[in-house]
Amino acid sequence: MPSENPSISKRLAADGKTGGRLPAAAFHLDGPTRRLDPRTNAYRRDIADVALAGTLFAPHYAAPMASMGGAAAAMMRKTASHQAEAVSQLLPGEAFAVLDLAGSWAWGFSVHDHYVGYVDAGLLVPALPATHRVHVREALRFAAPSIKAPMLGTLPLGARLAGELRDDFLATGDGFVHARHVVALDLLSDDPVTVAETLLDTPYLWGGRGADGIDCSGLVQVALAACGIAAPRDTDMQRETLGRPLPEEARLRRGDVISFPGHVGLMVDEDRLIHANAHWMSVVIEPLADVVARLAPHHDRPISSRRRLDP
Repeated sequence: MPSENPSISKRLAADGKTGGRLPAAAFHLDGPTRRLDPRTNAYRRDIADVALAGTLFAPHYAAPMASMGGAAAAMMRKTASHQAEAVSQLLPGEAFAVLDLAGSWAWGFSVHDHYVGYVDAGLLVPALPATHRVHVREALRFAAPSIKAPMLGTLPLGARLAGELRDDFLATGDGFVHARHVVALDLLSDDPVTVAETLLDTPYLWGGRGADGIDCSGLVQVALAACGIAAPRDTDMQRETLGRPLPEEARLRRGDVISFPGHVGLMVDEDRLIHANAHWMSVVIEPLADVVARLAPHHDRPISSRRRLDP
Protein backbone atom coordinates (compact mmCIF):
# COMPACT_ATOMS: atom_id res chain seq x y z
CA MET A 1 0.00 0.00 0.00
CA PRO A 2 1.34 3.47 -0.79
CA SER A 3 2.58 5.40 2.22
CA GLU A 4 1.21 8.72 1.01
CA ASN A 5 -2.21 9.82 -0.14
CA PRO A 6 -1.82 11.81 -3.41
CA SER A 7 -5.09 13.56 -2.51
CA ILE A 8 -8.38 11.85 -3.05
CA SER A 9 -9.94 15.31 -3.42
CA LYS A 10 -7.70 16.22 -6.35
CA ARG A 11 -8.67 13.03 -8.12
CA LEU A 12 -12.34 13.79 -7.62
CA ALA A 13 -11.84 17.29 -9.00
CA ALA A 14 -10.15 15.82 -12.04
CA ASP A 15 -13.41 14.05 -12.89
CA GLY A 16 -14.94 17.40 -13.83
CA LYS A 17 -16.67 20.37 -12.26
CA THR A 18 -19.42 18.17 -10.92
CA GLY A 19 -16.89 16.10 -8.98
CA GLY A 20 -17.75 12.96 -10.91
CA ARG A 21 -21.51 13.56 -10.72
CA LEU A 22 -23.78 12.80 -13.62
CA PRO A 23 -26.89 14.91 -14.27
CA ALA A 24 -30.20 13.35 -13.32
CA ALA A 25 -31.68 14.44 -16.65
CA ALA A 26 -29.55 11.84 -18.38
CA PHE A 27 -31.64 9.03 -16.84
CA HIS A 28 -35.23 7.95 -16.52
CA LEU A 29 -36.94 5.71 -14.00
CA ASP A 30 -38.03 2.29 -15.18
CA GLY A 31 -40.71 2.22 -12.50
CA PRO A 32 -41.87 3.98 -9.35
CA THR A 33 -39.28 5.04 -6.78
CA ARG A 34 -39.17 2.46 -3.99
CA ARG A 35 -37.69 2.41 -0.52
CA LEU A 36 -34.19 0.96 -0.52
CA ASP A 37 -32.09 -0.03 2.48
CA PRO A 38 -29.80 3.00 2.96
CA ARG A 39 -27.20 0.79 4.63
CA THR A 40 -26.37 -0.92 1.35
CA ASN A 41 -27.76 1.49 -1.25
CA ALA A 42 -25.81 4.72 -1.54
CA TYR A 43 -28.21 7.64 -1.85
CA ARG A 44 -28.84 10.96 -0.15
CA ARG A 45 -31.20 13.83 -0.89
CA ASP A 46 -28.60 15.47 -3.10
CA ILE A 47 -26.78 12.57 -4.76
CA ALA A 48 -26.96 8.83 -5.42
CA ASP A 49 -24.84 6.03 -6.80
CA VAL A 50 -25.23 5.94 -10.59
CA ALA A 51 -26.11 2.24 -10.26
CA LEU A 52 -29.44 3.39 -8.75
CA ALA A 53 -30.30 5.72 -11.64
CA GLY A 54 -33.08 3.51 -12.97
CA THR A 55 -34.45 2.76 -9.50
CA LEU A 56 -34.80 6.08 -7.70
CA PHE A 57 -34.70 9.76 -8.53
CA ALA A 58 -31.83 11.96 -7.32
CA PRO A 59 -30.72 15.48 -8.32
CA HIS A 60 -27.31 14.06 -9.21
CA TYR A 61 -25.82 10.62 -9.81
CA ALA A 62 -22.17 9.81 -9.16
CA ALA A 63 -19.93 7.20 -10.71
CA PRO A 64 -17.82 5.55 -7.96
CA MET A 65 -14.14 6.40 -7.77
CA ALA A 66 -11.95 3.52 -6.64
CA SER A 67 -9.91 3.94 -3.47
CA MET A 68 -8.93 1.74 -0.55
CA GLY A 69 -8.04 1.87 3.10
CA GLY A 70 -4.51 3.07 3.76
CA ALA A 71 -2.01 1.90 6.35
CA ALA A 72 -4.43 2.52 9.23
CA ALA A 73 -7.96 1.18 9.61
CA ALA A 74 -10.72 3.75 9.15
CA MET A 75 -14.00 3.84 11.01
CA MET A 76 -17.00 4.30 8.75
CA ARG A 77 -19.48 6.72 10.30
CA LYS A 78 -23.16 7.57 9.91
CA THR A 79 -22.43 11.25 9.26
CA ALA A 80 -19.36 13.30 8.40
CA SER A 81 -18.06 13.76 11.92
CA HIS A 82 -15.55 11.99 14.15
CA GLN A 83 -18.21 12.17 16.89
CA ALA A 84 -20.82 10.40 14.74
CA GLU A 85 -21.86 6.82 15.41
CA ALA A 86 -19.60 4.21 13.83
CA VAL A 87 -21.40 1.94 11.39
CA SER A 88 -18.49 -0.24 10.25
CA GLN A 89 -14.73 -0.27 9.79
CA LEU A 90 -12.60 -0.27 6.65
CA LEU A 91 -9.49 -2.39 7.11
CA PRO A 92 -6.18 -1.52 5.44
CA GLY A 93 -6.24 -2.45 1.76
CA GLU A 94 -10.01 -2.95 1.56
CA ALA A 95 -11.66 -1.25 -1.41
CA PHE A 96 -13.85 1.81 -0.87
CA ALA A 97 -15.95 3.42 -3.62
CA VAL A 98 -16.01 7.20 -3.22
CA LEU A 99 -19.17 8.91 -4.45
CA ASP A 100 -18.75 12.36 -2.92
CA LEU A 101 -16.14 14.37 -1.07
CA ALA A 102 -17.03 17.21 1.28
CA GLY A 103 -14.19 18.81 3.21
CA SER A 104 -12.14 16.03 4.74
CA TRP A 105 -14.84 13.36 4.48
CA ALA A 106 -15.46 10.83 1.71
CA TRP A 107 -18.94 9.35 1.32
CA GLY A 108 -19.43 6.04 -0.43
CA PHE A 109 -19.39 2.32 0.30
CA SER A 110 -17.02 -0.50 1.22
CA VAL A 111 -16.88 -2.67 -1.87
CA HIS A 112 -16.76 -6.09 -0.20
CA ASP A 113 -20.22 -5.69 1.40
CA HIS A 114 -21.54 -2.49 -0.23
CA TYR A 115 -22.00 -0.91 3.20
CA VAL A 116 -22.52 2.86 3.04
CA GLY A 117 -20.85 5.42 5.24
CA TYR A 118 -18.48 8.34 5.69
CA VAL A 119 -14.72 7.84 5.97
CA ASP A 120 -11.98 10.31 6.82
CA ALA A 121 -10.58 10.95 3.34
CA GLY A 122 -7.07 11.28 4.73
CA LEU A 123 -7.16 7.56 5.54
CA LEU A 124 -7.90 6.56 1.92
CA VAL A 125 -5.35 5.94 -0.82
CA PRO A 126 -5.65 5.12 -4.52
CA ALA A 127 -6.71 1.52 -5.12
CA LEU A 128 -4.12 -1.16 -5.85
CA PRO A 129 -4.75 -4.85 -6.52
CA ALA A 130 -3.96 -6.81 -3.35
CA THR A 131 -1.63 -9.81 -3.40
CA HIS A 132 -1.69 -10.95 0.24
CA ARG A 133 -3.77 -10.73 3.40
CA VAL A 134 -2.92 -10.79 7.09
CA HIS A 135 -3.93 -14.16 8.57
CA VAL A 136 -2.86 -13.62 12.19
CA ARG A 137 -4.54 -11.50 14.84
CA GLU A 138 -2.02 -8.69 14.41
CA ALA A 139 0.91 -8.25 12.04
CA LEU A 140 3.80 -5.88 12.66
CA ARG A 141 4.89 -3.42 10.01
CA PHE A 142 8.62 -2.65 9.97
CA ALA A 143 10.62 0.17 8.36
CA ALA A 144 13.09 -2.34 6.88
CA PRO A 145 13.16 -6.11 6.22
CA SER A 146 14.40 -6.93 9.71
CA ILE A 147 12.73 -7.74 13.00
CA LYS A 148 15.22 -5.29 14.57
CA ALA A 149 14.05 -2.41 12.38
CA PRO A 150 11.78 0.32 13.80
CA MET A 151 8.13 -0.68 13.91
CA LEU A 152 5.83 1.55 11.87
CA GLY A 153 2.53 0.16 13.09
CA THR A 154 0.35 -2.92 13.11
CA LEU A 155 -2.14 -4.50 10.72
CA PRO A 156 -5.25 -6.43 11.82
CA LEU A 157 -6.44 -9.84 10.71
CA GLY A 158 -7.93 -9.53 7.23
CA ALA A 159 -5.92 -6.47 6.15
CA ARG A 160 -5.07 -6.68 2.45
CA LEU A 161 -1.61 -5.87 1.10
CA ALA A 162 0.00 -5.29 -2.25
CA GLY A 163 3.60 -6.39 -2.21
CA GLU A 164 6.36 -8.77 -3.19
CA LEU A 165 7.90 -11.47 -1.03
CA ARG A 166 11.62 -10.96 -0.47
CA ASP A 167 13.10 -13.72 1.65
CA ASP A 168 11.34 -13.50 5.03
CA PHE A 169 9.37 -10.30 4.39
CA LEU A 170 6.61 -8.93 2.21
CA ALA A 171 7.79 -5.59 0.84
CA THR A 172 4.94 -3.07 0.53
CA GLY A 173 4.73 0.65 -0.10
CA ASP A 174 4.14 1.08 3.63
CA GLY A 175 6.99 -1.00 4.98
CA PHE A 176 7.76 -4.65 5.50
CA VAL A 177 5.60 -7.39 7.00
CA HIS A 178 7.02 -10.75 8.07
CA ALA A 179 6.11 -13.56 5.69
CA ARG A 180 4.72 -15.65 8.56
CA HIS A 181 2.04 -13.05 9.17
CA VAL A 182 0.61 -13.05 5.63
CA VAL A 183 -0.71 -15.53 3.07
CA ALA A 184 -1.47 -15.21 -0.61
CA LEU A 185 -4.85 -13.60 -1.16
CA ASP A 186 -6.29 -16.76 -2.74
CA LEU A 187 -5.12 -19.05 0.08
CA LEU A 188 -8.29 -19.45 2.13
CA SER A 189 -8.93 -20.88 5.57
CA ASP A 190 -11.28 -23.85 5.85
CA ASP A 191 -12.86 -23.21 9.25
CA PRO A 192 -14.39 -19.86 10.22
CA VAL A 193 -14.46 -20.83 13.89
CA THR A 194 -10.69 -21.32 13.91
CA VAL A 195 -10.36 -17.85 12.39
CA ALA A 196 -12.71 -16.39 15.01
CA GLU A 197 -10.72 -18.09 17.78
CA THR A 198 -7.68 -16.10 16.58
CA LEU A 199 -9.52 -13.02 17.89
CA LEU A 200 -10.30 -14.33 21.38
CA ASP A 201 -10.03 -11.57 24.00
CA THR A 202 -10.17 -8.83 21.36
CA PRO A 203 -12.02 -5.87 22.93
CA TYR A 204 -15.62 -5.32 21.93
CA LEU A 205 -15.95 -2.23 19.73
CA TRP A 206 -19.21 -1.09 18.16
CA GLY A 207 -18.67 -1.00 14.40
CA GLY A 208 -15.26 -2.65 14.69
CA ARG A 209 -13.96 -5.34 12.37
CA GLY A 210 -10.69 -6.17 14.10
CA ALA A 211 -8.57 -3.02 14.34
CA ASP A 212 -8.57 -1.97 18.04
CA GLY A 213 -11.75 -3.99 18.54
CA ILE A 214 -14.61 -5.85 16.91
CA ASP A 215 -18.37 -6.26 17.23
CA CYS A 216 -20.50 -9.38 16.94
CA SER A 217 -21.43 -9.20 13.26
CA GLY A 218 -17.94 -7.95 12.43
CA LEU A 219 -16.47 -11.11 13.97
CA VAL A 220 -18.75 -13.34 11.91
CA GLN A 221 -18.09 -11.36 8.72
CA VAL A 222 -14.30 -11.36 9.09
CA ALA A 223 -14.17 -15.05 10.03
CA LEU A 224 -16.26 -16.04 7.02
CA ALA A 225 -14.32 -13.75 4.68
CA ALA A 226 -11.10 -15.57 5.55
CA CYS A 227 -12.80 -18.72 4.24
CA GLY A 228 -14.00 -17.07 1.05
CA ILE A 229 -17.60 -16.74 2.27
CA ALA A 230 -19.18 -13.35 1.67
CA ALA A 231 -21.36 -12.13 4.53
CA PRO A 232 -23.38 -8.93 4.93
CA ARG A 233 -22.43 -6.47 7.65
CA ASP A 234 -25.28 -6.34 10.17
CA THR A 235 -26.88 -8.92 12.44
CA ASP A 236 -30.32 -8.79 10.83
CA MET A 237 -28.79 -9.22 7.36
CA GLN A 238 -26.76 -12.21 8.52
CA ARG A 239 -29.81 -13.73 10.20
CA GLU A 240 -31.76 -13.64 6.95
CA THR A 241 -29.11 -14.59 4.40
CA LEU A 242 -26.34 -16.79 5.78
CA GLY A 243 -26.61 -20.49 5.12
CA ARG A 244 -29.90 -22.32 5.60
CA PRO A 245 -32.26 -22.45 8.57
CA LEU A 246 -32.05 -25.43 10.89
CA PRO A 247 -35.12 -27.22 12.23
CA GLU A 248 -35.62 -26.91 15.98
CA GLU A 249 -34.79 -30.57 16.56
CA ALA A 250 -31.44 -30.43 14.72
CA ARG A 251 -28.36 -30.75 16.90
CA LEU A 252 -25.98 -27.85 16.65
CA ARG A 253 -22.43 -28.27 15.41
CA ARG A 254 -19.25 -26.29 14.86
CA GLY A 255 -19.74 -23.34 12.52
CA ASP A 256 -23.50 -22.95 12.91
CA VAL A 257 -24.61 -19.32 12.98
CA ILE A 258 -26.77 -18.43 15.97
CA SER A 259 -28.71 -15.17 15.92
CA PHE A 260 -30.26 -13.39 18.87
CA PRO A 261 -32.15 -10.08 19.03
CA GLY A 262 -29.47 -7.67 17.81
CA HIS A 263 -26.66 -10.19 18.23
CA VAL A 264 -24.91 -13.08 16.46
CA GLY A 265 -22.22 -15.69 17.06
CA LEU A 266 -20.74 -18.97 15.83
CA MET A 267 -20.99 -22.34 17.53
CA VAL A 268 -17.64 -23.81 18.58
CA ASP A 269 -19.25 -27.19 19.19
CA GLU A 270 -22.69 -28.47 20.12
CA ASP A 271 -22.82 -26.45 23.34
CA ARG A 272 -20.48 -23.45 23.18
CA LEU A 273 -20.64 -20.15 21.31
CA ILE A 274 -17.87 -17.78 20.26
CA HIS A 275 -19.02 -14.18 20.01
CA ALA A 276 -17.95 -10.57 20.47
CA ASN A 277 -20.27 -9.08 23.06
CA ALA A 278 -20.81 -6.04 25.20
CA HIS A 279 -21.53 -8.14 28.31
CA TRP A 280 -17.92 -9.32 28.61
CA MET A 281 -16.65 -6.46 26.38
CA SER A 282 -14.52 -8.90 24.40
CA VAL A 283 -14.54 -11.96 22.17
CA VAL A 284 -15.24 -14.98 24.37
CA ILE A 285 -16.28 -18.61 24.20
CA GLU A 286 -19.04 -19.53 26.61
CA PRO A 287 -21.93 -21.99 26.88
CA LEU A 288 -24.84 -21.10 24.63
CA ALA A 289 -27.12 -21.81 27.59
CA ASP A 290 -25.49 -18.95 29.53
CA VAL A 291 -26.14 -16.49 26.70
CA VAL A 292 -29.77 -17.60 26.48
CA ALA A 293 -30.18 -17.25 30.26
CA ARG A 294 -28.94 -13.64 30.15
CA LEU A 295 -31.33 -12.74 27.34
CA ALA A 296 -34.39 -14.66 28.52
CA PRO A 297 -35.62 -12.00 30.99
CA HIS A 298 -35.69 -9.44 28.17
CA HIS A 299 -36.83 -11.46 25.14
CA ASP A 300 -39.57 -14.04 24.61
CA ARG A 301 -37.36 -15.73 22.00
CA PRO A 302 -33.70 -15.34 23.01
CA ILE A 303 -32.59 -17.26 19.90
CA SER A 304 -33.89 -15.67 16.70
CA SER A 305 -32.48 -18.21 14.26
CA ARG A 306 -30.11 -21.13 13.88
CA ARG A 307 -28.48 -21.49 10.47
CA ARG A 308 -25.96 -23.83 8.87
CA LEU A 309 -23.44 -22.66 6.32
CA ASP A 310 -23.01 -25.85 4.30
CA PRO A 311 -25.32 -26.46 1.29
